[in-house]
Amino acid sequence: MPCWNNTHPSGGAFDYDELGERLREIESVLSKPGAWDKPELLTPVLREKSGLEFRLGTYDTLSQAKADVDDWLVLAQEDQSQDALEALEEYLGIFQTQLDETELSILLSGPDDNTAAILEIHPGAGGVDAQDWAEMLLRMYLRWAESRSFQVDELDRLYGDEAGIKSVTLQITGPYAFGLLKGEAGIHRLIRISPFDASGRRHTAFASVDVYPDIDTNIEIDVKEEDLRIDVFRASGPGGQHVNRTNSAVRITHNPSGIVVQCQNEKSQLKNKQHAMKVLKARLYEREIKELEAGKKADYASKDAIAFGSQIRTYTLQPYRLVKDHRTGAEDSSVDAVLDGRLDGFLRATLLFSHAEKKSS
Repeated sequence: MPCWNNTHPSGGAFDYDELGERLREIESVLSKPGAWDKPELLTPVLREKSGLEFRLGTYDTLSQAKADVDDWLVLAQEDQSQDALEALEEYLGIFQTQLDETELSILLSGPDDNTAAILEIHPGAGGVDAQDWAEMLLRMYLRWAESRSFQVDELDRLYGDEAGIKSVTLQITGPYAFGLLKGEAGIHRLIRISPFDASGRRHTAFASVDVYPDIDTNIEIDVKEEDLRIDVFRASGPGGQHVNRTNSAVRITHNPSGIVVQCQNEKSQLKNKQHAMKVLKARLYEREIKELEAGKKADYASKDAIAFGSQIRTYTLQPYRLVKDHRTGAEDSSVDAVLDGRLDGFLRATLLFSHAEKKSS
């Protein structure tokens, strides 16, 4: 079993024995009689446990990958056949992939990184193209979550009049979901030949992505009833579902902050209200955290206009094919693969960029 107690090149530190001991302590506490009498109070402990298991598992896999490379390196030196060299190259690729995953686990050290994420998408400038682009982004994040076996619950969706969506809210649950996705917050730009333009002209569309940590219910967020305006209405959507025939949809306006959230995906008005309150509290919590940060960045302030000049990433389909992140400089010419959920390269680059910024400030 490896015991690494060194500072990682990215600035993180990892002590295998220390984290293993902490995991055993948690497991001992959870196994005691009465530990599960109030399961709602165990959320922080269970989250820490899953985080420890994720980190330790990541390093175990890395250790095994390194051992495999060492074995094949010795064999390739002795054999020097094409098969041995190809096998060595394959295991080097596996080791590099696991090394990247391990680096991610070290970078994900924020207080809320190991929470579920609430992700919202809204179209901006670009009309029906923007609404279609918002739906393409929705598909991209769903595919990414699927590739990691993360659970996705759709809390709300407003369909576009002609195509695409006007908004969508997702709850994405998995190890370090918020930590991985938090860098996706910002304006995403699409450049392509519009399928909605009969003249075949090139169009630019924008959509905004917001990401909030799905906070524990035991964290106190002061939301006063008198500060809320709660409206109920009939849900909108295709078809003739039961959900469209009752006033089950709920919209909550928090007057002091101006934050508006809504949920309409459940048939029950009560469940829709509970989901909407969850999103509202997450947004208020994120707002407080942002205000506490020294030298508050303009990453959300720049989102006043979802249009030119404010994008964090551009997805170009014509006249050439390229996805480029304007913060990190990361690029990928395999646009279809990115839109099909291959985001890990961009997520890793953003985490490294943010980590370097914090170290220099």
